[in-house]
Amino acid sequence: MNIFWEELTAGLTNHDQMLRVFIRLFAAILLGGLIGLQRTNAKRPAGLRTHTLVCLGTTVVLLSCSGVGLSLEGAVQGILIGIGFIGAGSILKLSEDHIVAGIQVSVRLWTTAAVGIAIGLGQVGIALITAVLIILVLAVLRALERQIESRWRVIPARSPNESRP
Repeated sequence: MNIFWEELTAGLTNHDQMLRVFIRLFAAILLGGLIGLQRTNAKRPAGLRTHTLVCLGTTVVLLSCSGVGLSLEGAVQGILIGIGFIGAGSILKLSEDHIVAGIQVSVRLWTTAAVGIAIGLGQVGIALITAVLIILVLAVLRALERQIESRWRVIPARSPNESRP
């Protein structure tokens, strides 16, 4: 039974360490979930579960690496390479007209991973501020884009030879 308990608590040297890990994992779930929830509410791809798991996964990698003394620099580089690979897979060229989709999904996953990295490094305040800013950018700037798009649709297209009234 002692070996079992040692395996479950490896890397968690005391109660304070356990509490720090719990807080960071909970923060990763909460902040990644909030970013994903905003996307789910906007009916966009890669929503609640995807963003939650990206944030949680990056946090776990860093907590695990720091718990056994591995290089955090190497872990961060590995995370960013992995997220880049996932992001590249979400970008699609839809036609010969150079229409591309999925870039925003890729960028959202990358920034959500950055939030998880900050949490894993113990920078929960920075992660919180970043998550709030991500949500504001996604919601507010999308509303602004819609207003701009609706204004452009109202103006009828003119031919180059047509005179203005």
